[in-house]
Amino acid sequence: MESYTPVRVLNYKGLPCPMPIVKMSQEIPKMAIGDVVEVHTTDPGSIADFPAWAKTTGQTVLEIKQEPGLIRVFVKRQK
Repeated sequence: MESYTPVRVLNYKGLPCPMPIVKMSQEIPKMAIGDVVEVHTTDPGSIADFPAWAKTTGQTVLEIKQEPGLIRVFVKRQK
């Protein structure tokens, strides 16, 4: 597995669907290509939403980690 270090952590805990994706869409243009961001969310829909969003926007979801009360999504900006 590729090693990566997030340049930022975005706290979207408590935001209902689709807000984590809406906010991620606003943040991705501020990142450099190749940057990795770690998103913290509590929305179970994010598990399906982030890969679908990444596919339509050309980004990459490197990993999704489910923990008690927290979902951590690692996204790499590709373009």
